[in-house]
Amino acid sequence: MTTVPDGDRRRSPPNDVKGCSALSGFRREAIVTDTPPSGGPRPEPAPPPHGGRRDAFFDNAKYAAIVLVAVGHAWEPLRSDSRAVTALYMLVYAFHMPAFIVISGYFSRNFDASPTRLKRLITGVAVPYVVFEVAYTYFTRWTDDVPDRPISLLDPLYLTWFLAALFIWRLTTPLWKLVRWPLPVALGIAMLATLTPSIGKDLDLQRVLQFLPYFVLGLCLRPEHFRLVRRRAARIAAVPVFAVALAVAYWAVPRMNYAWFFHRTSAEQLAAPSWYGPVLTLVVFGCSVTLVACFLAWVPGRRLWCTALGAGTLYGYLLHGFVLQWSKPAGWYDPEWLYRPAGAVVVTLVAAAGVTLLCTPPVQRMFRFVMEPRMEWAFRRDAATPDRARAARTD
Repeated sequence: MTTVPDGDRRRSPPNDVKGCSALSGFRREAIVTDTPPSGGPRPEPAPPPHGGRRDAFFDNAKYAAIVLVAVGHAWEPLRSDSRAVTALYMLVYAFHMPAFIVISGYFSRNFDASPTRLKRLITGVAVPYVVFEVAYTYFTRWTDDVPDRPISLLDPLYLTWFLAALFIWRLTTPLWKLVRWPLPVALGIAMLATLTPSIGKDLDLQRVLQFLPYFVLGLCLRPEHFRLVRRRAARIAAVPVFAVALAVAYWAVPRMNYAWFFHRTSAEQLAAPSWYGPVLTLVVFGCSVTLVACFLAWVPGRRLWCTALGAGTLYGYLLHGFVLQWSKPAGWYDPEWLYRPAGAVVVTLVAAAGVTLLCTPPVQRMFRFVMEPRMEWAFRRDAATPDRARAARTD
């Protein structure tokens, strides 16, 4: 799953979000000018321009995260037979999608709703959403034995919810650039969403709203924040933090509904008192962000054999779902030995190897026409021309 289409991530934004201030209202300077306030720091340079050198740290992080996504999905059939697997499952779900979404937000700082970026949003997010929504519908009619499952672009099926959410989040990026308190506002929206069971399934808005704070957090981050968690002290501190988190997860298995980490239902739908929703939103957010920081602390910053695969994580994300769905009619989980500790290890290794294969360049070349279509025929030729250049040409 590249968390964001790579074409966007390599373009340098003119400025990033400066929205974690403690003042209220809207930032006047964000509306009037891009020049920072007197004495204030200048905007941080964003990711390298298209064609520039990629940051190995982020590619490594995305590859590690997509492996955790695939492994977490592969563990699902094993949960009912193993408390240890369920604890690991709960721990992974506490931070793997938040990590993707934080990185997505960080590399969405350059989105300014210009024609070029809107075109990229359509071809890199909207079109794959439509294609894979239809493909998953037809495929799961067979694997789930639901021959009359309808095609609904408003009700994301299986893994496609992330593309729908990313499309909405990125469109709102200019708004978060104006708000002076973006993160508290996003947290408030997520808290209110847990109190609103009537939101329904349209575009999986519960997930869109409840995961929103992680995207906005990514918008607020700057390069120095990532350098902070990559220090040696942070790497050492991450070890006991993860150990304690795993112990707490093991303790919580029979005591807590881990569906809170899915962020897709309200408190009422989880049979919990209404006040649980806002409170657990803050608690889970704090836990998840801490684990994301620990996860990033362990990510190597140098180029490795897997670094190049970080550019293909969107391919791995969307394609591995077909393999997992195929496992049902194929009976891959039928052998009883898979539900023993050795079987869980085998499932983990196979899932990691499978999603790694789906991120490789040959697979990217094979499916690029779907994941990153050019679609020049669908857009006006002058639509991608910057407004300023177009005005100068008119003059």
